[in-house]
Amino acid sequence: MDRAELEKKVLELATMAFKREITIDTKVKEDMGKTSMNMVALLSEIENELDTDPLEIPTAAACDTMKELIDLVEENL
Repeated sequence: MDRAELEKKVLELATMAFKREITIDTKVKEDMGKTSMNMVALLSEIENELDTDPLEIPTAAACDTMKELIDLVEENL
């Protein structure tokens, strides 16, 4: 999977988890709520769909934007 496909898939999963449009520039902490159940669901979906190593909630929540979260996912593929 190349970077463009990864971005598209993660943004698609985030849009489904948060039930609103999520872009590469969406701020994780401000716009999505770093400790919400939706974040837990998103990380679980990412792990299952993309077969990543486990993504820890505190590490993912420390990402400022979806771009940084996607970088984290890419590192864990």
